[in-house]
Amino acid sequence: MKEEKKQVKKSVFRRLLRGLFFFAIIVFILGFLIPEDIQMPVQGASKNDYNAQSFWAYPWGKSVTHKGVDIFAKKGTAIKPATYGIVLYTGTLGIGGNVVCILSPKWKIHYYAHMQETKTSILSFVNQSTVIGTVGDSGNAKGKPLHLHYGVWTAIPYPWLYDDDAIQGWKKMFFLDPIKAIEHRD
Repeated sequence: MKEEKKQVKKSVFRRLLRGLFFFAIIVFILGFLIPEDIQMPVQGASKNDYNAQSFWAYPWGKSVTHKGVDIFAKKGTAIKPATYGIVLYTGTLGIGGNVVCILSPKWKIHYYAHMQETKTSILSFVNQSTVIGTVGDSGNAKGKPLHLHYGVWTAIPYPWLYDDDAIQGWKKMFFLDPIKAIEHRD
């Protein structure tokens, strides 16, 4: 009798694990199927407000390589998400200063840094009309022209982006060029 109960519990546990595994696979696949619909994150900014050659610029301070784009604007200009998603982090990070990180479709994380202030909270759903912060000079941007540092990371590596750059070439699998997405929309 005891042995039968153990077998039933094992069977139920296995079915539960299998169900959770298939649910996770479905959620994972759906994440890739949802369209991104990228927009410029700094309200009123255009191609004239950033350097299209700044992604993966080297050498670049403590981070060695610039893994995003700096979009210049006046202090306090509204920042809206480039695409909709769920806020994973809002707070202060060393060189980034006041930052917001948003998980978006395609399992990408959008990183917004050097904000004057953040205006969202963790686990909030945000869309392209939500103001998540304002342009500033927090973190290592103090004393530099006011801007938003906007970067895009992928949680799933893109091995075809790897290159032989001895310094940080392997990181190209995780850091995506936000300029391509922004310019595609202009």
